[in-house]
Amino acid sequence: MNNTVCDLTSKQCKPCEGGVPPLSAAEISSFLQQIDGWQLLDKQISKTYAFKNYYQTMAFVNAVAWVSHREDHHPDMMIGYNQCIVTYTTHAIGGLSENDFICAAKIDKLFTI
Repeated sequence: MNNTVCDLTSKQCKPCEGGVPPLSAAEISSFLQQIDGWQLLDKQISKTYAFKNYYQTMAFVNAVAWVSHREDHHPDMMIGYNQCIVTYTTHAIGGLSENDFICAAKIDKLFTI
């Protein structure tokens, strides 16, 4: 794991009620280089996680819920038998914020446990 991802995983999400601009294209590009496998889709980032079975998938989903609750920043998730698609965006600003990348890095770290 590189130092920049460590930096993201050590950060905490900040409350976002709007009134700040979403990240610029350059900022998004910089953050995307710090997380593996995440794709930029319009104003959100998304990644598909694969598992051996439904039990592992649901254990991951519950762990993501726990991280999301602690960070107070919640993704959209699409769940199947052996996969989970996690998507982050900051609805209050209509685009991406640093919070999205902090959570993405934390979910990636969780997946390696």
